[in-house]
Amino acid sequence: MPAAETPPSRRVRDWAESGVAALTGRPDGPPLVPPGDAATVARDLAAHVAAAATLAGRTLDIDGAGVLSERAAFTGRSRRGDVTVGGSGRLLRTADGWAAVSCARPDDPALLGALISAEVDPADPWPAVTAWLASHSGAELADRAEMLGIAAAPVQPPTPPEPRPLAPPRSMDGLLVVDFGSLWAAPLCAHLLGLAGARVVKVETPSRPDGARRGSPDFYALLHGGHESVCLDPGAPADRRALAELVAAADVVVEASRPRALAGFGLDADAAAARGAAWLSITAAGRSSGRVGFGDDVAASAGLVATDADGPMFVGDAFADPLTGLTAAALACSADAQGRLIEVSMTDVVAATLTDTAAGTAPPGTGTVAARRDGGRWVVDAEDGVVEIALPRPRSAAGAAPELGRDTNAVLRSLGIATAGVSTL
Repeated sequence: MPAAETPPSRRVRDWAESGVAALTGRPDGPPLVPPGDAATVARDLAAHVAAAATLAGRTLDIDGAGVLSERAAFTGRSRRGDVTVGGSGRLLRTADGWAAVSCARPDDPALLGALISAEVDPADPWPAVTAWLASHSGAELADRAEMLGIAAAPVQPPTPPEPRPLAPPRSMDGLLVVDFGSLWAAPLCAHLLGLAGARVVKVETPSRPDGARRGSPDFYALLHGGHESVCLDPGAPADRRALAELVAAADVVVEASRPRALAGFGLDADAAAARGAAWLSITAAGRSSGRVGFGDDVAASAGLVATDADGPMFVGDAFADPLTGLTAAALACSADAQGRLIEVSMTDVVAATLTDTAAGTAPPGTGTVAARRDGGRWVVDAEDGVVEIALPRPRSAAGAAPELGRDTNAVLRSLGIATAGVSTL
């Protein structure tokens, strides 16, 4: 949902003020203003959620552009060029271009070894992976990565989807949001819906709690403060029943799993939508795709990279995550959301902001603008004046993040769901 005919002056200003430019570029080089309209789109999406909050009698003052970079304000990390801000991904040459590869999970080094059919050093798999990619195509990488469940894909010119205009906003007052998400995109969506007036219940399982709990506690509190925490084991019959009843009570379901994962819990997205719920399904590349992806590699493979003479660089920090979270929240806050299974492809969300370089008309990264020094600050020239490159900035949390499963009993009882036999109480 890119802004229509975004003036160049607004595009540059929104990027500069977002904090994303400060996170984009070589460590020893200038900040870079990325191509596309994503910072402008983010501000428009946040304004839509704010309009929904107004209908619930709430005032929501959030700069959507600033949301794109705010995790780095908590972690203190900075730009690293062709290495992700978090350090777990790389942009590497292939035989026919470039690819983004992530190694963020404990099992990823072994999977990367399977990818290249060779043993890799678990502490540093990159030399072996780099050598293999140099003699293999991006298409071969994509096929193998999807088969193995590796977050990796070639960097390609963007192919923006058909525009999907937002319907007018609706009130979220008192609606029940059940959030199955983890990390950033889905929790950000649920967080925004909570600020707009909804009741948010976060659902985790004992064996797979949200991995973001191991990250910055302050950032986790920002996304989950004021929410209720439910922990249920879908392998236990009573828990599985309670889980189904909780979803049946939901007005909005937010999840970021491949379809078979929640189906394995006995949950049916189509059935939930048929009874009137809004089901937000966040995936790397659509529900029909088996691709795995994280925010950095998805954004780069969708065509959003910055470039200099040495090649492409990552834009921001896990960029596809916050942009997708904002998009999903705006869709859930729209009048046509109820009774729909809404697919939110992270790849499409990013590609939709790159209409100026659509369908291979220009290489990825075209339109990158380097900042310049002005005394002790970095600035960039916009058509309406000089704009300072802003640093990422934090927001205040609504409260402490709930401990895992703290509210399981209270939530189930409040919804009239029997708690007898539930194993995780």
